[in-house]
Amino acid sequence: MLPVSMGEGGRMTLKKTCGLPVAGREAGAGGMAVARLSTLHWEPVTPAMLPQWELALCLLASLGFHFYSFYEVYKASREHEDELDQEFELETDSLFGGLKKDPTDFEWNFWLEWGKRSLVWLFLGHLAVSQLATLLAKKLRPWIVMVYGMWACWCVLGAPGVAMVFLHTTIAFCVAQFRSMLLSWLCSLLLLSTLRLHSVEEVKRRWYKTENEYYLLQFTLTVRCLFYTSFSLELCRQPPPAQRALYSFPWLLAYVFYYPVFHNGPILNFPEFCRQMQQPELSSPKHSLCLLAKGVGRLLCWWWLAELMVHLMYMHALYSSIPLLESVSCWTLGGLALAQVLFFYVKYLVLFGAPALLMRLDGLTPPPLPRCVSTMFSFTGMWRYVYIPLGGSQHGLLGTLLSTAMTFAFVSYWHGSYEDLWCWAALNWLGVTVESGAQRLLEMPCIRETLTRYLSPQARRRLHALLASCSTSMLILFNLVFLGGIHVGKIYWYRIFLQGLEVIVITIQLTKMCCSVGDIALWGQKGEWPG
Repeated sequence: MLPVSMGEGGRMTLKKTCGLPVAGREAGAGGMAVARLSTLHWEPVTPAMLPQWELALCLLASLGFHFYSFYEVYKASREHEDELDQEFELETDSLFGGLKKDPTDFEWNFWLEWGKRSLVWLFLGHLAVSQLATLLAKKLRPWIVMVYGMWACWCVLGAPGVAMVFLHTTIAFCVAQFRSMLLSWLCSLLLLSTLRLHSVEEVKRRWYKTENEYYLLQFTLTVRCLFYTSFSLELCRQPPPAQRALYSFPWLLAYVFYYPVFHNGPILNFPEFCRQMQQPELSSPKHSLCLLAKGVGRLLCWWWLAELMVHLMYMHALYSSIPLLESVSCWTLGGLALAQVLFFYVKYLVLFGAPALLMRLDGLTPPPLPRCVSTMFSFTGMWRYVYIPLGGSQHGLLGTLLSTAMTFAFVSYWHGSYEDLWCWAALNWLGVTVESGAQRLLEMPCIRETLTRYLSPQARRRLHALLASCSTSMLILFNLVFLGGIHVGKIYWYRIFLQGLEVIVITIQLTKMCCSVGDIALWGQKGEWPG
């Protein structure tokens, strides 16, 4: 998310809070840490453990709770439409019969504007160049698409933008030659910190005519940091004589300037990118056309759904109006929370879906799209870069706590190092730590034997769903701190959990339990577990 707020002296400050799923070994490499709370592991189960009628009932109950709470948000939006229009200037368009649109989600509007302005055409240009290179000069394709990426960068960011990306990449490459993870991390953090120096910001602003161009440069440099960090850390893991040609400056430039993921991700780690570019899984023209048609159709559906949400429910405007947030009903408050995180999920299906489609057409395997924003709200992949080098779970309890804390600290610093983000990171670190302790407790032989003796497999699954519902509720609360700020999180904590609203709390838990039962059944059928 990219909310804009007024800083000291009326200066606009930018908070970048986006997620970048990653692909690669060990569930991905090249992004941040997994910060999920619903990871309690139980023994594998057979697919049809619970009766089908019970699963169907849970699904219907969950859908009923969701749609009723969304209806309450819709009613509140209509009731306070004039007030919100006066404060936030709601937009009117003809997309949904003249319904007004909530324009206060900066990130969604920012990328839609850039997409219409130039990014869609540059993506189509990449597709054409890549396909022609595959047909006419397959061995040169990595370098052809690299040159195209540099040209596309020059088209939207100008010569200064290309120079800044090239400068950061060159510095990171030089430091990586020392093959020190510590130096590579320090280099990446220092380069990241230069993006927030006021004097540097003012110089970069003078390069462009509009604020949106400056923001695009900032976002691009922030995401490029993850790419050259991936290269540096992978190089540090390699023995000195191994694959010197692969870990070269030209291949780093091809990796950094690969245009479909240039501005906003998602991220494919460096070894996977090189391997797949050298040996792409190319398909026939007919299959590629079918893939393109299906992909564009899905993107249009996701875009339409996201637009429908901001036309029917003014969730972002309501979140920005603290008096209204404090006065709406608890059903509306719950619906706002669900609408906020679900919109975030659908939004990234669009923002990551377009680059992922181009990657597939290039013969690359993109990282998986978010499964659900309520359980995936951070980057995946950098876990082994931060967590494992710091000791992981191999150095006892203190080592595990330190590794997890450092992981979330880097995530917060990369996103912008704002107070809200540090609070979000601390809450998630606490949640992961508590859940890890609960998992160890449940894995004790005496506890497992007791549960097996006194609870049937069906009862154990229901207990699992109940515990997971508690984690999911806290997870959504922590996401609201991430998306709306500390004050929004405090309002939810006070009104839902501290005002004695037992019925609301029970209803929320039943809703989440219904979702968890269905989710556990789905993953049980696949023979694997989330987390």
